[in-house]
Amino acid sequence: MALKAVVTGGAQGIGLAIAERLFEAKYEVAVLDIEGPENTVRCDVSDEDAVADAAAKIGPVDVLVNNAAIWKFGPIEDTSLEDFSHVLDVNLKGAFNTMKHFGSQMLTNGSGSIVNIVSVAAKHANASVGSYGPSKAGLVSLTEQAALEWGPRGVRCNGVGPGLTPTPGTKEVYDIKAVREQRAESIPLRRLALPRDIAEAVYFLASERSAYINGQILYVDGGLSKALMTLLPRPDDIPQ
Repeated sequence: MALKAVVTGGAQGIGLAIAERLFEAKYEVAVLDIEGPENTVRCDVSDEDAVADAAAKIGPVDVLVNNAAIWKFGPIEDTSLEDFSHVLDVNLKGAFNTMKHFGSQMLTNGSGSIVNIVSVAAKHANASVGSYGPSKAGLVSLTEQAALEWGPRGVRCNGVGPGLTPTPGTKEVYDIKAVREQRAESIPLRRLALPRDIAEAVYFLASERSAYINGQILYVDGGLSKALMTLLPRPDDIPQ
């Protein structure tokens, strides 16, 4: 019998790459999204009733990937409480909803793997990102909490933290050549991530190849999160 997986926000970008990678590995994949092709299960993950209905419709799964996310960037003083809350509702509360309802099925079966898509923004503060960074930091904490609570019951929970990854959602940023080139240059591997790079890491954590990994966050960022000190000017960088 084929293993079953659910990918939220899987209609495009990183989520689509994850769904495709799991499908290549012979999983039966259900995509939850607010839009997408006809085979997409329409679901707003911030709506618990909608998630409960989707979980009942899809039935027990072996893998849950929480990828659905939104962002509304801006400085703190210009961010409305409505926008701040909306991002938290999707990015953090949405993951809680799917973990609660699909995770409950996993607990009943005594097995399962949950992979939450966080971000380098979860551990490296960035100005003018509204509640995006806080939402991802909260998701890291939720991931670790679930790993502790559910690990003894056979359900693993880990996270993948993408680095700088051009997607349809970030098109306006990466369509600017200078931005794209400068960002790539700041990464030790000297290139931006591909959605497939993230998908490969998710597949590893979803599969039995990572059977003894629980409560961990794997940052897939080309070394960006380790490069802070290299971005600071040194004496020999300054013209004399």
